[in-house]
Amino acid sequence: MASKTAPAESEAPPKKKKLPLVVGAVVLLLAAAAAVWFLVLAPDDAEAAEPEPEKGDVVALDPVSINLADGSYLRLGIALQQTADAAHEADGSEALDLAISLFSGRSVEDLADLDHRAELKGELLTEVEEAYHDEVMDIYFTEFVTQ
Repeated sequence: MASKTAPAESEAPPKKKKLPLVVGAVVLLLAAAAAVWFLVLAPDDAEAAEPEPEKGDVVALDPVSINLADGSYLRLGIALQQTADAAHEADGSEALDLAISLFSGRSVEDLADLDHRAELKGELLTEVEEAYHDEVMDIYFTEFVTQ
């Protein structure tokens, strides 16, 4: 009987050696499938990106004076670049309110930095686009005077 158990024990190690090969083959197959997806089947970013909306009317708003830090003020004029598919001319009240909230209390030195001013303009644009449900695609500073 000892001879019958010996062949069974000798067969067990080859099964253990096959397991890493099977796992390796599965990993290799998954890697190949991922490569095919990213290189062939995945949509291009250029195709997935939304096309730039067409420019419509520009609505110039009356300039406003905004209180800054240390008794200074900002005279700010903005214009809203609407998209071509905007239903009607934008009422600038909400855009002016957003601008006042964003710029109030800032220092003159803070607004004199062109890079920081560009960041603030980008932040204002994001808020305006949300407020006008993407009917406004850009804003322009028509007046920007600090004192």
